[in-house]
Amino acid sequence: MKILFFALISIFAFTDNYNQLTMDKFKSSQSIDGFSFVIMGDNRSGNNILKKIISKTDRDNDIKFLINNGDLVPDGYKNEYSEYLHIIQISNKPIISIIGNHEIPWYDGKTNYKNLFGETNFSFFFANSYFIILDSADNKISTKQFNWLENELQKSQRYTNRFVISHVPLYDPRNGNYQKGHSLNRVEEARKLNNLFDQYGVTMFFGSHIHSYFRGYWHKTPYIITGGAGAPLKKNGFYHYIKVIINGKDIKYKIIKIDTQKPSAIEVIIKEIKDFL
Repeated sequence: MKILFFALISIFAFTDNYNQLTMDKFKSSQSIDGFSFVIMGDNRSGNNILKKIISKTDRDNDIKFLINNGDLVPDGYKNEYSEYLHIIQISNKPIISIIGNHEIPWYDGKTNYKNLFGETNFSFFFANSYFIILDSADNKISTKQFNWLENELQKSQRYTNRFVISHVPLYDPRNGNYQKGHSLNRVEEARKLNNLFDQYGVTMFFGSHIHSYFRGYWHKTPYIITGGAGAPLKKNGFYHYIKVIINGKDIKYKIIKIDTQKPSAIEVIIKEIKDFL
């Protein structure tokens, strides 16, 4: 218990904007023409699935970084962040962590997340692509956020590709086109954002929050909902992540499913032999 206490004190006292420190790791390689990144979401307490994703992506040399689109932990407590950090720090790829609704404990709002990961709305670029992270953890977007978003979209026009990443999707595709559900609280707000994305030619909107996979268009804006990184699955859901393969304007979105079957005794022995050799 004493060891855990001092580990938590160490993490929260000395980690300064973990996301920024993470992004600094791959800034030196931004001159490349083609690259891949991973987008996933909703691992929560599904640590075994998250570890499998990290193990799989670690072996893929094309991948430059991973983005975890919210619901990183079950309830936003400090000990949960400690466990999450312990897992993602074993990865040999940088992992950017976005706030979701499960990162907001009832007693402290977004303080724990901000103390560890930094601002909840932020942006960065890599090679020919601009990434805008929009905090929708409260199921709404403020006027201040909307103005910030429009300014970021204006900046993004200098880049070939523009990705907007936000935990809560605009609409819930399970309820039909442009319908409310496990999505933003107000349809009017979703429409306003949708119009803005259409106006500035967003390459892809990535959402999570729904523990499944969906892909389609909201008017002119393409979207992907990926919520299969470990949390309990919804009907027809499956554990997965998305590998985004970029070559100029040519972009491919590859669904990588995670096998949840336990290996046989023979497979375990073979793996142990390989690890030994």
